[in-house]
Amino acid sequence: MIYHHLFAVTLAFFLDLLIGDPPNWPHPVKWIGTMISKLDRAFNKGRFKKRNGLFMLMIVLSVVIVVTGLTVYLAYRIHPLAGILWEAVVISTTIAQKGLKQAGLEVCHPLNEQDFPEARLKLSYIVGRDTADLDESEIVRGTVETVAENTSDGVTAPMFWAAIGGAPLAMMYRAINTCDSMVGYKNDKYAQFGWASAKLDDIVNWIPSRLTGFLMLLSSKSSYHGLGGRWKILIKDAKKHPSPNSGWCEAGVAAILGVQLGGLNMYKGVVSDRARMGVPIVPLEAKHISKSITIMHRSSFLFLLMLWLGGLTFVITNSWL
Repeated sequence: MIYHHLFAVTLAFFLDLLIGDPPNWPHPVKWIGTMISKLDRAFNKGRFKKRNGLFMLMIVLSVVIVVTGLTVYLAYRIHPLAGILWEAVVISTTIAQKGLKQAGLEVCHPLNEQDFPEARLKLSYIVGRDTADLDESEIVRGTVETVAENTSDGVTAPMFWAAIGGAPLAMMYRAINTCDSMVGYKNDKYAQFGWASAKLDDIVNWIPSRLTGFLMLLSSKSSYHGLGGRWKILIKDAKKHPSPNSGWCEAGVAAILGVQLGGLNMYKGVVSDRARMGVPIVPLEAKHISKSITIMHRSSFLFLLMLWLGGLTFVITNSWL
């Protein structure tokens, strides 16, 4: 069965790379988001918000796993090839490599034309921080940080879980990630209700984020740091990020590009001082957006190869037992 998962992940990887998510096509994440919104309105009230948030999360995951598992089971009953193809289609909806590339380039293109208002507008679509007053380097920083962080969240993490449990676990991961993005905020409304979603998102991203950070260093050379220097920056700076996982990819990209990420962000007028990652050897420029996208592609492909190596090793080891 692991071969089926690996073939499905590989097909999904290239399907997303070539086609991505056409805007007019139905997308499971939209349906998951609608379900979360309705459950949020129904359960995010009363005295026991933490319990209600856990209940909401359990409902979402149960529905997603059962529906996905049932469709995959029926596809495999028709024919193994039909099962692999259907899993590949479903898994591809959990991967956002092409979408992430497009989002980054939509900021990069107006920057290259010195159209800063348009670049700020495009950046506002992909980040939560205030963008109205950002200069070029800060626009680039926001974009590079987004590409770096989402290399794990949007590409390698769903591939990781898909390799383990096929489309059901890939959709489970995407549902957890969507719950966290919608209710996992540390504010008055969601601090209790979104607690379970945020914690589970940290857990399911723990291994993929670290593997992705390491593979970034192996897949891309740097003009500023040798492998040992990049490694030291990754280990030292990744832990500075407020998220237990996001810093691994951001620190990896910063080490490769010879730039510094992190700094002062504004969220609805409130200043947030994020820890600095990387050594600022060169200033952030528009070209670093394209370079961060290249790092994403290389590390994601290397991650796919690692999954095959791990899967084959697992099968061979089991055959010896």
